[in-house]
Amino acid sequence: MADASPKFRPPDLLQQTAEEASAHGDLSVSHDGLEFWQFMVAGSIAGVVEHTAMFPVDTLKTRMQAQSAPCSSSAVSLRHALASVLRLEGPLGLYRGIGAMGLGAGPAHAVYFSVYEKAKEFLSRGNPNNPVAHAASGVLATVASDAVFTPMDTVKQRLQLKNSPYKGVADCVVRVFGEEGLRAFFASYRTTVVMNAPFTAVHFATYEASKRGLMELSPENFNDESLIVHATAGAAAGALAAVVTTPLDVVKTQLQCQGVCGCQRFSSSSIMEVIRSVVKRDGYGGLMRGWKPRMLFHAPAAAICWSTYEAAKSFFHGVNERKKKSQGYRSPSV
Repeated sequence: MADASPKFRPPDLLQQTAEEASAHGDLSVSHDGLEFWQFMVAGSIAGVVEHTAMFPVDTLKTRMQAQSAPCSSSAVSLRHALASVLRLEGPLGLYRGIGAMGLGAGPAHAVYFSVYEKAKEFLSRGNPNNPVAHAASGVLATVASDAVFTPMDTVKQRLQLKNSPYKGVADCVVRVFGEEGLRAFFASYRTTVVMNAPFTAVHFATYEASKRGLMELSPENFNDESLIVHATAGAAAGALAAVVTTPLDVVKTQLQCQGVCGCQRFSSSSIMEVIRSVVKRDGYGGLMRGWKPRMLFHAPAAAICWSTYEAAKSFFHGVNERKKKSQGYRSPSV
């Protein structure tokens, strides 16, 4: 998953007191302290909105990364991949498998954000600007959310393949389970977790550098437009992190689509085995296949997911405040 999203935010820009936020008129503050289920709902909404908006780009990335298969040989570039889908399948072809994405992204992001927020609260221990705590929280959240998302991500990618033999989500789940067993749904889990570790590290470093650069360029607008600053820095960080981790994403796609539509089948889920196979077959350039759509996916996805998540948190914060005031009015005077 998930990806350049709010999961990577360095909270030092958001950890303001209510008085500071009110004084600056800043409505983009982090509303920590929400109930556990509210974090889950906010994260779920953010995940679904992000992946739905960027799904066509994800489809092109999958086609390009699996193009070594005979059924995908026409997708030799981003332009050709798009032209091939539109010519043979129409615009709806870009959305094949979106049902699996919805079933996986919602719960996975709910798990991610709730685990992230709670782990951050526990590990920070009174220091809201502790980057190590935030990184560790991100790793814990990634391990948990990837366990939820990987099975549906496997189904999604198999449905996204050109000439996919599956009729839909249910048919894919039943056939994969019957023919390959439960293990097939988690073949790429280890790769996904290993991929997200450096993704998180690169994202954090780039985010901080971009944030500082934006502050130096326009310090007078930082307080007034902090959400724009966060979204812009997140987009830059997401794009770079996506490019750097593309080889592992290629491995993930190969493992998830193995044996389908002519894609090569592997004897194990070993990352090195897949890398050696890709390099032998396609050269080192094969490990970077799909980097353009992957970058185009993660850059705007970060801004979309960030904005949606913070908006949902703001909504729940308002609900909680109104609830507290209502309860206060009903309480007898002391």
